[in-house]
Amino acid sequence: MRKPLLFVALAIAFACKDKPKENKGDVDSDPMSGMEAEAPETPKSSADEWTTLFDGTSFDGWHMYNGGEVTEPWKLEDGAMVLYPPEERPEGANYNLVTDEEFTDFVLTMDWKIAEGGNSGFFWAVKEDEKYGQPYITGPEIQVLDDERHPDAKNGEDRLAGSLYDIIPPSENVVKPAGEWNSVELMINHKTNEGHVVLNGTKIVEFPVQGPEWEALVANSKFADWEDFAAFKTGKIGLQDHGNVVAFRNIKIKEL
Repeated sequence: MRKPLLFVALAIAFACKDKPKENKGDVDSDPMSGMEAEAPETPKSSADEWTTLFDGTSFDGWHMYNGGEVTEPWKLEDGAMVLYPPEERPEGANYNLVTDEEFTDFVLTMDWKIAEGGNSGFFWAVKEDEKYGQPYITGPEIQVLDDERHPDAKNGEDRLAGSLYDIIPPSENVVKPAGEWNSVELMINHKTNEGHVVLNGTKIVEFPVQGPEWEALVANSKFADWEDFAAFKTGKIGLQDHGNVVAFRNIKIKEL
């Protein structure tokens, strides 16, 4: 009696194996469709996304500080924005640029090149208002300088290229000579209370961005009595008109 039972069991097993799967609704006949449904692609996190602030072809996303669209003396040349400040300018005129958008926590990267004897910088947390005549009244600055020739380099190491201007000097000298491109990264993160500057691949400045330590740094600088200096966590990115020829390119930002 055992053999017939064995044959029945085998017949049932093969019947189940050969039975096609039941369709549930309208299913694409593409054999890859089932795999896609089981393992959908994970959307890219916004924390991994870089935004181009300047692509080398237009001034879209930028405007004159407390002013309108970007015009002369800024020009587009070879994928860079270049400031050619006039020798004579109207009283009170400035040609600082700021972004249209505001940022809080971010990593900012760009290349800069300064003319011989030149001075400039870039800012974060800039608040745009008619009561502030310049971006530096509210926004801390990362120095852009010809260390070899500009006299500000002799006014203290916290005035050298890459420094957190008048607050923290660079830990080492890695700046390239005037007329050559320098690559810089600025990170500002209030969540971890960290800021840093990387110049030409070397981290040269680290600092807190809020709290008692930051307040003590500002109190020991020329900005100690400036009521609204570094008063805002959120603000615009600014590029400085310091009266010298300067160029910027490849400006990107990643929000944290």
